[in-house]
Amino acid sequence: MARFLLGVSGGIAAYKAVELARLAIKSGHAVRVIQTPTSERFVGRAQFEGITGAPVLTGEFEHDPARGAYPGEPPPERAPISHLALVERADVYVIAPASANTLAKLAHGLADNLVTTAALAARCPVVVAPAMNDRMYGHPATGENIEKLRGRGVAVIPPREGELASHGERGVGRLAEPAELLEACEALMSAAADPPGPWPGVRVLVTAGGTREPIDSVRFIGNRSSGRMGAALAASAAARGAEVTLIAANLAVPAPAGVRAVEVRTAAELATACAELFPACDVLLMAAAVADFRPAAPAPNKLKKDAGPPPPIELERTEDVLSALSAARRGAQVLIGFAAEHGEDAVAYGRRKLHAKGLDAVVVNDISRADIGFDSGANEVVIVTARGERQVPRASKDEVADAVLDEAAGLLEERRKEDRGGIRAHSGSAARV
Repeated sequence: MARFLLGVSGGIAAYKAVELARLAIKSGHAVRVIQTPTSERFVGRAQFEGITGAPVLTGEFEHDPARGAYPGEPPPERAPISHLALVERADVYVIAPASANTLAKLAHGLADNLVTTAALAARCPVVVAPAMNDRMYGHPATGENIEKLRGRGVAVIPPREGELASHGERGVGRLAEPAELLEACEALMSAAADPPGPWPGVRVLVTAGGTREPIDSVRFIGNRSSGRMGAALAASAAARGAEVTLIAANLAVPAPAGVRAVEVRTAAELATACAELFPACDVLLMAAAVADFRPAAPAPNKLKKDAGPPPPIELERTEDVLSALSAARRGAQVLIGFAAEHGEDAVAYGRRKLHAKGLDAVVVNDISRADIGFDSGANEVVIVTARGERQVPRASKDEVADAVLDEAAGLLEERRKEDRGGIRAHSGSAARV
């Protein structure tokens, strides 16, 4: 049983916090809830008290009848300082929903209510789950505040795209579903309890998902990549103790807990993010499906079907992101590409890609099969290296990710030995430097 502290800030999504509390209790956790005064305009404390069986606090100086104890624990003999006791005893502190105002306060170290004060005093893993109107979420100030929190080790569970509180509006700003939030919190608690994995200090950069190249303000050219494989790779690397950054291109799945996520949409945005983050990484796992072509002149507005015949769409090539990164690599970096190919020549193409782009490995999967790859929880791949080929039979994408990370670990060790010895190898051909 874990002590689960739930902070609720003001927003229509506060109703989902009730379900999060219920699921956490159902999973065997002891839950306490603290609220901002504004959140009571959306969900009253009586609902949380009825579910958790424990008092709900909304002010720093409010008396706690349970004296900081969680359900199932005897209260201490002396009354502690209420605004510190609950978070001091917590195994995880999640703020859901986290409004734009609360994120701004947390990013700048303000402590003007119980929710923000507890965050400053927390020594346990802290999770924030933003929820707001899409225009507020897209404002540069909100993005900067989220990045500040990520930089301090706060786990951020990004909002989802869908219907918003304002009638008829859609966009990115919906609170992640309670089951996703609980899974992320449990993963953080597990990671905090486990000893560091075999990759402490290793910096891993993962790209995942599929880029979308705009035709007009509504339509785009895209692909079927869900990002499941890339998310599994990021989770596996994080479980090994690595410092993981995930460049997420329109993921259909949540980013793993404990991973820094950088959201991008287009191939150009992905290329910019990679160019910025690649120099500091030790291992690159390029699992994203990056568009090879994009419309040369996307329309600034929505193209109307009653405005005449459909306009022709002229395509232009996008930048070869992986080749550019390979050309800029430093000696000990490991670069692993992915090739989703169709049919019998998939592995042969993967080997050509290995040599042409100067990679350490290429992970090939045959997308002609309906039981693996896109939109599937399973995969079957061939890992192509200069030494040969390794077949990974059909398995869950988590298991495939572990196999790829095992290969990456061996390649990183080889690279570091070569770098220390003054030998730098590219795709199996060594040169004295």
